[in-house]
Amino acid sequence: MSEDFGIMVCGHGSRDDNAVSEFASVAAALKHRFADREVEYGFLEFAQPIIRDGLDKLAARGVTRVLAVPGMLFAAGHAKNDIPSVLNTYRAQNPGLDIIYGRELGIDTRMIRAAGERIAAALIQADAEQGPVSRHETLLMVVGRGASDPDANSNVAKVCRMLWEGLGFGWAETAYSGVTFPLVKPALAHAAKLGYRRIVVFPYFLFTGILVRRIYDHTDEVAAGHPQIQFVKAPYLNDHPLVLDTFAERVEEILHGANVMNCQMCKYREQVLGFEDEVGLAQQSHHHHVEGAGGGSAAGGTLGEHHDHGHHHPYPQADHPLGPRSLAEPDAAE
Repeated sequence: MSEDFGIMVCGHGSRDDNAVSEFASVAAALKHRFADREVEYGFLEFAQPIIRDGLDKLAARGVTRVLAVPGMLFAAGHAKNDIPSVLNTYRAQNPGLDIIYGRELGIDTRMIRAAGERIAAALIQADAEQGPVSRHETLLMVVGRGASDPDANSNVAKVCRMLWEGLGFGWAETAYSGVTFPLVKPALAHAAKLGYRRIVVFPYFLFTGILVRRIYDHTDEVAAGHPQIQFVKAPYLNDHPLVLDTFAERVEEILHGANVMNCQMCKYREQVLGFEDEVGLAQQSHHHHVEGAGGGSAAGGTLGEHHDHGHHHPYPQADHPLGPRSLAEPDAAE
């Protein structure tokens, strides 16, 4: 591939101004890392600029090849279907612009280390403020966004397991902020019965937003009923340097031809138990009606923000306009 390219960071979008600002900061950090490249960002919904705006800016600056990466932890419907659909449509309308789509952050040792450092920092603070508790007497709860894609949800469980074993907690549980189960509040109520002296709640989210605040609120509610247990609210990932390293690596993967994902468990390609009727559904985005609506204009798009659409998110089986490598991309959970 020619080394002449621009970079497009594609986010989900959020009505939360802080989430929008945090995404903008990550995009700015990537621009700093790729100082000799044109770098833009955009969102599917609820925030501006939308993805199309970012692509327009790149094209106006003479960029003819765009490496587009989803600003998402895991690839469920948004990364598998909605973003590719927007990019495909744009490229069809602008044949002079070549767009190659990368993969999500996904399961990555750097992301696990970043999460571990966020949790470790929260434990140090808790020891200082509430008194030390051994990790053997501590339960870790990792909270993912939750998606209609079981493969994406299983990735959260894998992150939880790796943090559990890597940090040496006595026990760990996985919960989700919505869409799937167990939800945060009942999961915490269950965890409180297991006899651990401390429960650490870690939102495995990129940015803040309604869902992260709700996770912390549920933690406070359950903690109020169990004063004998220390509840620790660990910070989300945000712009941790290792997160930025992973974003940069996703761009490099496209350049070096290693831009692949695990499609074995994708419900749009394989007969996943309980989702058999979703194999091969047509690819189309349902975000056109909310592009740029209700959000800030500085930046945004949080992998941590949730919307209550009940639609399916189809993923193409073949003839993907973005090329074969695009088919092997994102498979995480927004």
